[in-house]
Amino acid sequence: MIKKNDLVKIMSGKDRGKTGKVLRVDVEAGKLLIEGLNTVKKHVKPKKQGEKGQTIAMSMPLYISKVMLFCSSCGKGVRTRNRISENKSANTIVKERVCVKCGSTI
Repeated sequence: MIKKNDLVKIMSGKDRGKTGKVLRVDVEAGKLLIEGLNTVKKHVKPKKQGEKGQTIAMSMPLYISKVMLFCSSCGKGVRTRNRISENKSANTIVKERVCVKCGSTI
């Protein structure tokens, strides 16, 4: 499961191979927005008289299936699994995401 503020790597598309931070996740549409990636140019009309129109570069959402979580210790996009560990001093159970390749916590 990809969450906000995760580091992800794009696996397909025009920005393939680039990594970025997730700004927003839309679970119902199955899309996410990555900071500074998948940018398009949008033409904006002038709002007031005498104002000039302009082109703005803005990030567009990507499908979740096109990205993978990025493991900083492996240096590539990886699959994850969940590990449940117990904190005996606080008597709590912690669920954490773990890299399948190296076993480090993401």
